[in-house]
Amino acid sequence: MALNLEVDGPGGFTCPYCRSVGIGPEVPRTCRLVDLTTKLLKCVFQLVKTHNLLPSRNYIFGYHPHGILSIGAFCNFGTEATGVSKKFPGIKPYLGTLAGYFRMPFVREYLISAGICPVRRDTIDYILSKNGTGNAVVIVIGGTAECLDCQPGKNSVTLKQRKGFVKIALQHGANLVPVYSFGENNAYKQIEFDEGSWGRWLQRKFQKRIGFAPCLFYGCGFFFTDSWGFVPYPIPITTVVGEPIAVPKMEQPTQKDVDLYHGMYLTSLQKLFDKYKTEFGLSESDELEIV
Repeated sequence: MALNLEVDGPGGFTCPYCRSVGIGPEVPRTCRLVDLTTKLLKCVFQLVKTHNLLPSRNYIFGYHPHGILSIGAFCNFGTEATGVSKKFPGIKPYLGTLAGYFRMPFVREYLISAGICPVRRDTIDYILSKNGTGNAVVIVIGGTAECLDCQPGKNSVTLKQRKGFVKIALQHGANLVPVYSFGENNAYKQIEFDEGSWGRWLQRKFQKRIGFAPCLFYGCGFFFTDSWGFVPYPIPITTVVGEPIAVPKMEQPTQKDVDLYHGMYLTSLQKLFDKYKTEFGLSESDELEIV
């Protein structure tokens, strides 16, 4: 693939070949190894549709929680491993990630070809205003701040002060869709530093300077689940796509408008979590913490 140093944003040049690994017999022979890998991942990853989405509308999916690597977001919306295009016909997902990844040659080209885009205002504006309808921008709302507090068994999302995505949705009239991945936080274990420690200070410095914070995490080995490595633990990660919230188009939404629809989004996410938590591995006593 030729390296294009000028393309880093608005939807890129999505290549079905790069997204379609794992669909089935039509996968090219050169992708058979990746095809096998995604088939194995299907035993762990599941995408659950709760409502239909209209191709005549645009959407912003809020993905929660971030986890360590957001592998549920990538497998469900950055590939066709769980059949997102078949479950939501007419909807084109664009998974947003850190803009820094698009400065890395070849990695950047693959991300663009898979329909993954940088989480930048100009990119999101383009997709939602100049790319027709049926577009769904997937944003991991909690970002690296949420990543630092990720631990197995913890159901916490950083959302109370994250309102920028709501304002963008209002400006474009894009419906908001809450998405929660049960098991995302259990894929890896992390060595967590206390607030005020040198480790957390260093992580904050990196986050401020380069946009993300380095985490000390580990998973299991490739062949044995009781060994140490960087393969995610073989636990189910079930991503539930909730009911869309109808959002009107406002060129200049007020803070009151943003707060109103942000509150509706919080309520919808809470209901989504409470409705499906016992079905996907949690107990009735488990609660969602929104910080």
